[in-house]
Amino acid sequence: MLRWPLCVLLLGGLAPAQELLLNSFETDEEMSVVVPRDTKARVTERGVTHGGRALEIEFSRVAFPALFLRPVAPWDMRAWGEIAYDVTNPGPTPVRFSVRVDDDYRPDGVGTSRTGTGTLEAGARATFVFPLASRDPMSYGMRGLPTWPGARNLGSNGTHVLNLANIAQMQIFLGSPTETITLIVDNVRLRPGFPLEGIVDRFGQFAPGTWPGKLTTEEEFATRLAEEEEFLASTGTFGGRSVYGGYAAGPRLEATGFFRAAKHEGRWWLVDPDGWLFFSTGFNSMALAQSTFTTGREAMFHWLPAEGDPLARHYGTATAVQGPIASGTTYNFQSANLERKYGAGYVEQWRATALARLPAWGFNTIGNWSDTGLHRRGVAYVTTTTLFGSYNTVPNAGQGTDRLPDPFDPRFATDVYARLLPVLRPAVGDQWCLGHFVDNELNWGATGSDRARYGVALGALGQSMVTSAARRAMGTLLAARYGAIGSLNAAWGTQFADWNALTAPATITAVMRADLAMLTTAFAREYFRVIREQMRRIDPDHLYLGCRFHVNNPDVIAGAAEMTDVLSFNIYQPSLVPASWTIFGQFDRPAIIGEFHFGALDRGMFHTGLQATGSQAERAAAFTRYVQSVADHPNFVGAHWFQHTDQAITGRPRDGENYNIGFVTIVDAPYPEMVNAARDMHEGIYPRRLR
Repeated sequence: MLRWPLCVLLLGGLAPAQELLLNSFETDEEMSVVVPRDTKARVTERGVTHGGRALEIEFSRVAFPALFLRPVAPWDMRAWGEIAYDVTNPGPTPVRFSVRVDDDYRPDGVGTSRTGTGTLEAGARATFVFPLASRDPMSYGMRGLPTWPGARNLGSNGTHVLNLANIAQMQIFLGSPTETITLIVDNVRLRPGFPLEGIVDRFGQFAPGTWPGKLTTEEEFATRLAEEEEFLASTGTFGGRSVYGGYAAGPRLEATGFFRAAKHEGRWWLVDPDGWLFFSTGFNSMALAQSTFTTGREAMFHWLPAEGDPLARHYGTATAVQGPIASGTTYNFQSANLERKYGAGYVEQWRATALARLPAWGFNTIGNWSDTGLHRRGVAYVTTTTLFGSYNTVPNAGQGTDRLPDPFDPRFATDVYARLLPVLRPAVGDQWCLGHFVDNELNWGATGSDRARYGVALGALGQSMVTSAARRAMGTLLAARYGAIGSLNAAWGTQFADWNALTAPATITAVMRADLAMLTTAFAREYFRVIREQMRRIDPDHLYLGCRFHVNNPDVIAGAAEMTDVLSFNIYQPSLVPASWTIFGQFDRPAIIGEFHFGALDRGMFHTGLQATGSQAERAAAFTRYVQSVADHPNFVGAHWFQHTDQAITGRPRDGENYNIGFVTIVDAPYPEMVNAARDMHEGIYPRRLR
């Protein structure tokens, strides 16, 4: 056990004021650093940000390796709003780590704790802050809160409100690292939280901050518009491109008049209607949808339009699925800024600009959840449909309360057709339509445990024979395999009286796994088959692009691979690692990335999104690295960035997301680093993939 002093040092004249918890990590008896067997720690002179020494932590390749910081007597943190940590990552790969704070010496991780998580780039150093007390970002309707300049917010997740007078310990931990990871921690200190009053200026930007590209006056809109119009007029389309954005300088395959998928020289490709190889890159959510709640949060805004103000037309209403505001008034700074910029016809002017930007930046596809007014206007597009109806739903027995459609229920096909018809009908016969997504990130179950992997089959087996068509189908499939119930009982070690008594087993044996895998695949196959059949009734010519998986469950993918034209995955990670996609050895099918993104906090945003970088330059480099890794994979035929425009800094109404994930800011200003990276990357993407 290593011990260092609990030093209390009030530092005057700083913004913010700070109180040091740990400074030079000298040996003493007043505080302990508890190092479990799966972690190593030592004092070091590298990575020091305060004093002469820092703490170097080496995390082993185990589940949740951790290091604990414990005072002899509980800390009293009632006067403070956040804990700050200086963290250095000396390694060659980004590290995602977590901080947990407990108000009990016997913590349970739930009723005594709150947890925050951050990502630090390779070779980087950053200050991270952990919000205290009620400063859980979602208690304010935001995923991330503003922090003092130069810091990144870890967040503070959980339902427990910490007793700040009795903080018993802190820990720094990792999930399940695949290699030994080293982090250096120094200058652990308490600071006041950033005040939330007046954090949003009249344009929807962070009011206190300054950064390159921040809009300061309304007159700047005209100047920026003129500059971009000149850029777009002087920027030609990329050489060697077909009218659709395919590779007209490369091989030409059969032209069918519609997009299709084909394998060429060992690699899967999309093929454009004229027969040219096509690698799809584009944006999700090209839409005027970046509104935010104002109800109960009026003090956060420097300005909101009064009744009668022409810009009051950008008020709206919304309901939420999480956060403190169930429903209320919203304001859309994005659309208000576009009206300021373009005038009364701002919607059509914005559409024209957005469509011109795509080929100028090298993109060739309008992705999911985009404004349908952009369709049929010279850029390939996809459609998306979310299913619901009167059919039975099946719980995923391994994953909480999530439910999936019962594809064996006859009502499912009827409802699928009804939901698809208004979405697909406008695309029928349209050569610019790339294809159709149906549903998004359904919880099919991950492979971390048997109950998760086979959760769909277990959920169906646990339902009533009377009300669940999926339950009846599962029984029929098992009866076809075993014949008599006694044979199944002998194999499973169960005692079901007959097939009607069959239900989900309480424990899963090795023999059951093969059967549950078969049932899971059958369930998925039927889901995708019914959708494909109903889709073809309406639109026989366009690609079925699947349901945008966010888990890699081979039993489910087996069913999807038979019935979709292109598999789709939403993959948030630093790059597409080929070793993690060995599944294509089983199912040699084309696939597309439905979502990915990277964010940074150097331009007035409060949250990086699901993949953090340290700056806009690093974000641009991460974008390039990711898309190139997709192009290098023989099965992937494209990648769509989520999303076109930054989210509102005070959070979208639905769930508080307020991520820096746009190529464009809330004031419709493209990030130059992202644009330049996209142009450079797209210039060589086709030759790279052909190589």
